[in-house]
Amino acid sequence: MHDGTGRIVVQNLTKQFGPVAAVQNLSFTVEPGSVTGFLGPNGAGKTTTLRMLLGLVTPTAGTGLINGRPFAQLGNPARVVGAVLEAQGFHPKRTARNHLRVYAAAIGVPDSRADQVLQLVGLGAAADRNAGGFSLGMKQRLALATALLGDPQILVLDEPANGLDPEGIAWLRTFLQSYARSGRTVLISSHLLAEVEQTVDQVVIVSRGQTMYQGSLDQLRGRQQGRVLVQPSDTGALVAALREDGVAAIEQLPDGRIAVTGVAAKQVADTALKAGVSVYGIQEEKADLERLFFQLTSGQYAAPGQYAQPVAYQQQPPPGYQQQYQAPPQGYQQQPGYQQPYQQQPGYQQPPQDYQHYQPPAPGYETPPPGSQQPAQDNPYGRQSGQDGLGGGA
Repeated sequence: MHDGTGRIVVQNLTKQFGPVAAVQNLSFTVEPGSVTGFLGPNGAGKTTTLRMLLGLVTPTAGTGLINGRPFAQLGNPARVVGAVLEAQGFHPKRTARNHLRVYAAAIGVPDSRADQVLQLVGLGAAADRNAGGFSLGMKQRLALATALLGDPQILVLDEPANGLDPEGIAWLRTFLQSYARSGRTVLISSHLLAEVEQTVDQVVIVSRGQTMYQGSLDQLRGRQQGRVLVQPSDTGALVAALREDGVAAIEQLPDGRIAVTGVAAKQVADTALKAGVSVYGIQEEKADLERLFFQLTSGQYAAPGQYAQPVAYQQQPPPGYQQQYQAPPQGYQQQPGYQQPYQQQPGYQQPPQDYQHYQPPAPGYETPPPGSQQPAQDNPYGRQSGQDGLGGGA
């Protein structure tokens, strides 16, 4: 039997899908009594990790343990772990109550438990409605009700706030925090960083299938100092006064304010008063989860030319950019009937990133007669072998 601690332990977990390493040597621990956020960009391996933890995917290496045991060895796992990986497993013609009664019979709990969890998630009035007519937010609540049927010690939820309205998100936040405060374990995966910041106590941040940070949210914030943003009447005088007080981390902002790092707002205000500088505005800016998240994940799937985190605009082109257009030589005159090249035609498709720019044909090249076919490598947008109709070869 399991040890009953409510602890989740992931040790050196790895999953390889052919040449793709979805998860690489991932390790973290989730303790009871707190809400832990499992965060990372799309494709970071979050859902794959949760599936391995719940026995739905076999890991290539490593282990995922719940109460010291793999999921398959928990005996009656629904009494230990309640999990929601997607809110779509409902028969559209079955009522919410009957859906829950089917699951209640499967895990050995009385039918009355179905009505209890429906009330708990706010679906008591919709108990006799068919699940097929539910909104996405109602389906999320019904999925959560299904996970709660066995009164589990541990909750594992993948994007639980997806589809919920603001009232539903606020309710979910309060519910999860209350659930954890009762000594149970809550692990949630989410992309809603602003909401997660108000819900979780601990965070596990992954990128490229690896753990980038594990610990409390307060400790994560403490890794980056906050700033004091101040709008003075005399910027130069305030900067000079701050430097006299030993403050070195001072930055001039484009909007005329200055950012002072490593000191409290009260100290900046006192320095301004002593220097006879009026202050028109002052605020203390703390590092939020979104900024820290971007720093840790480094824009795993940022599009070419985009930056991993907001930075000041630069006039220089991004690294790797190649300028294709060349200005015509001096004295060049456009000939009659000339058409601008590269005009986008109807049906035009953007070429792939590795597409080579058009090169003129070699001297002596002859246009092939009508009906002939170009070699596949010379026509990257033509019909390829095995590609027929829409989406061929995808």
